[in-house]
Amino acid sequence: MAHRRLRAAASVVALIATVVTLAPVQMLMLRLGRPSAETIPLRFHRLALRIVGMRVRVIGAPAGARPLLIASNHSSWLDIPVLGSVCEMCFVAKSEIADWPVFGWLAKLQRSIFVDRSRRSATGSVNRRMAERMAAGQPVVLFAEGTSSDGNRVLPFRTALLGATQNALLAGGEAAAVWVQPVSIAYTHRNGLPLGRLGRPFVAWYGDMGFPQHLWSILRDGAIDATVTFGEPIAADPTTDRKRLAAVVEREVRRLTNAALLGRPDAQVRSPDDAA
Repeated sequence: MAHRRLRAAASVVALIATVVTLAPVQMLMLRLGRPSAETIPLRFHRLALRIVGMRVRVIGAPAGARPLLIASNHSSWLDIPVLGSVCEMCFVAKSEIADWPVFGWLAKLQRSIFVDRSRRSATGSVNRRMAERMAAGQPVVLFAEGTSSDGNRVLPFRTALLGATQNALLAGGEAAAVWVQPVSIAYTHRNGLPLGRLGRPFVAWYGDMGFPQHLWSILRDGAIDATVTFGEPIAADPTTDRKRLAAVVEREVRRLTNAALLGRPDAQVRSPDDAA
C-alpha cells in the first residue's frame, strides 16, 4: 500500500509540473490567437494520461467532414483527457465546472463551452456558441446524456443541445449538412485485469462522489485501459428531427459501448497518436 501512495504522490507532482509548464504557454497562445492554442490541450491530455498510467485504444477515427458534432456517453472526468488525447476538439461542460479550483481554469484554457442546465433559456446561447465553433471547423464534443453514469450503461440522450446542428448550418452559410458522429468511451481493464460490472463504478465519477478522493484513488490504484470507438457520422440537414437524431445516435453509442465492454470491437484498434 505504501508504494501505491508513493506512486500517486509522484503522479500529482508530475501533473502539477505539466500544468505549470504548459498553462502559461496556452494563455499566451490564446491571447495572440495562434493555432497552437488548439494543439497544446491535445499534448497536455496525452502527457496527463501517461503520467496517470492510462492506456487508450482508438477504434475508428474522427470524421474528416465539417461541421462536426461528436456525441458521446459520459461516466467520468477521465472522459475529458481520454477523448482530448485523440484529436483537437472543444468540450461542452456544465457551468459548475467553471468555478472549480484549477480544473475550471484548465477547462477555460481549452475554451470549453459552459452550459447552465438549470436554465432552459441558456440553451439557445449555448447552441449558438457550439454552432460558431463547428462552423469555424472545430469539432465540438457533447456528452449527450447530460450527466454521468456508473460506466456500465448508457443513459438516455437529451435532445436540446443537438439543436446546435441546425444552428451550425445557418452559421456556416455554405454547409448543406452538419455531421453528427456517435462516440463511445468504455473503461475495460485495471492493472491488466477486466473491470467487470462491479469494478467499473470505481472508475466512474457520478452521483455525490468527491472529486479529490476519486482523483487520489485513480492515481493510487493502478493503470486503467479505456477504449474509444468512433461510429459512422450521420448527416443532419435543416429538416432533421432532433429527437429522432438523438434516438439514432443514442442507440449507436449504446451498441459501441456494449461491444467494447464485452471485448468485441468491430473495427481496427489504433493508438491516440495515430489519430492526430
